[in-house]
Amino acid sequence: MTLSRTVGCVLLAGTAVFAQAAARFEVASIRSSAPTPEASAAAGVRITGSQVRIVSLSLRDYVSMAYRVPPSQVSGPEWMAVTRFDITGNLPDGSTREQVPEMMRSLLEDRFQLKAHREQREFPIYALVVDKGGQKLKPAEDVQVPASAVIEVAGAGSAAGINMDLGNGTSLSLANNKLEAKKITMAQLADTLTRFTDRHVQDATGLAGRYDLVVDLTADEYQATLIRSAVNAGVVLPPQAMRLLDAGPANPLGPALQKTGLGFESRRGPLDVVIVDSALKAPTDN
Repeated sequence: MTLSRTVGCVLLAGTAVFAQAAARFEVASIRSSAPTPEASAAAGVRITGSQVRIVSLSLRDYVSMAYRVPPSQVSGPEWMAVTRFDITGNLPDGSTREQVPEMMRSLLEDRFQLKAHREQREFPIYALVVDKGGQKLKPAEDVQVPASAVIEVAGAGSAAGINMDLGNGTSLSLANNKLEAKKITMAQLADTLTRFTDRHVQDATGLAGRYDLVVDLTADEYQATLIRSAVNAGVVLPPQAMRLLDAGPANPLGPALQKTGLGFESRRGPLDVVIVDSALKAPTDN
């Protein structure tokens, strides 16, 4: 139901210098994803050796990956967040994993006839901050990851909860009236919380390292957060669920996070937005 920026964007974000010629997958295929049960979703990204395989992401998610922005900062038709595709691509010799977003952009332009442009706009945001009383997080063992290691992340969600594997021992779950994270950095936490709130979340804690945290939620906080994550992921929900969301608090995680010494601070800030001018609803043939 939620993937972080949507799943591969967190792992593929970064800076890189590219050659003048646009980077492209050597070979790539796009297929419609297999159906999932109603009001649920599951997705994953795996990069190993020279192959990239991405399962059950929406076109909005792929655009976010290609342009290195969160899905919430992609503006386009509603159908882009609903229809899901599987993409497999082979990396050409001499290329690096850091070039995958640019390869994805070339693929979307070729196969979906994607036309998009960037703008910078000012939005209300949440800054993830440390409360005046100080943080109460449990430090976790740092994770050393070889550059050649397999990159694999996955996430699944339904009415029963959400589980996200961010790779290399880092995970986050929302289930049983509880938010739990293991070996997570504050940047990863802020990025993931964007999926559970009505605004973009930026890390302003200044905390380095990785942490474990467990946050108990009230039944109302849990339900509102679960519904919000579904809406942000493009899951179609019944009208009664949307009424519950409208009637609930704008940010139900705020009070709960204070138990860990963290909090949300409302601010305004400039964000890069990708405007999709046009795109096909289905890709051209492989």
